[in-house]
Amino acid sequence: MKSYQIAVVDDDAQIREIVEAYLHKEGYRTIALSTAEDAWELWKDEPPDMWILDIMLPGMNGFELCRQIRKEAEVPIIMISARDEEVDRILGIELGGDDYLTKPFSPRELVARVNRLFHRVGSIRQAMEIPPVPSQIADTAIEVGELQLIQKERRVFWHGEEIEMTLKEFKLLQTLSEQPNRAFTRDELLTLIWGDDYYGSDRAIDDLVKRLRRKIKELPVDTVWGHGYRLRTERTGQ
Repeated sequence: MKSYQIAVVDDDAQIREIVEAYLHKEGYRTIALSTAEDAWELWKDEPPDMWILDIMLPGMNGFELCRQIRKEAEVPIIMISARDEEVDRILGIELGGDDYLTKPFSPRELVARVNRLFHRVGSIRQAMEIPPVPSQIADTAIEVGELQLIQKERRVFWHGEEIEMTLKEFKLLQTLSEQPNRAFTRDELLTLIWGDDYYGSDRAIDDLVKRLRRKIKELPVDTVWGHGYRLRTERTGQ
């Protein structure tokens, strides 16, 4: 089994040492950093398999680092903060964080979340990268109006123009496109995209929808208030 490497970014040396000690007991490799600037250099040279990222850092803060990392890849990110503020939790999720912990936290709880997050990410990657049998299913294209998804190649086209998508964005769009006009609940989408052991907030789905709408401004994804989302095949008369 692969020994994952986790980057622990916190300006508190004691917290770094404690977190590293617990992760080592679980069999993970770690690298500790005290600034976001050093973490960004690590990302460019030797990206880790997961980030444990403090929000309140000197210089560039954790939010900005999370934003920059998320532009590049879907690597798992757990954000931690000394402030128990709802706005911080929401912002962390909206910027692409997968989970959020408030200081002081239990190192054992952190390790449990790390384990579950790796398990979930592994399940998603396996589902996305290994074609089902028969393989013709993965070769098919999904077309909903002007939207086209090439499943095996994980490519998205809108009015014939290719749109770049992250793994999670593609999975959400694929899920909605496979059953157009069906209203999915947020819980259903979380389970289908992250797995049934998801540990974070359902705001992650709202964040993905916002990102899709920014990339495809006329995408007919409706918010079903108090329920979730659906992809329409036809525009309403309004």
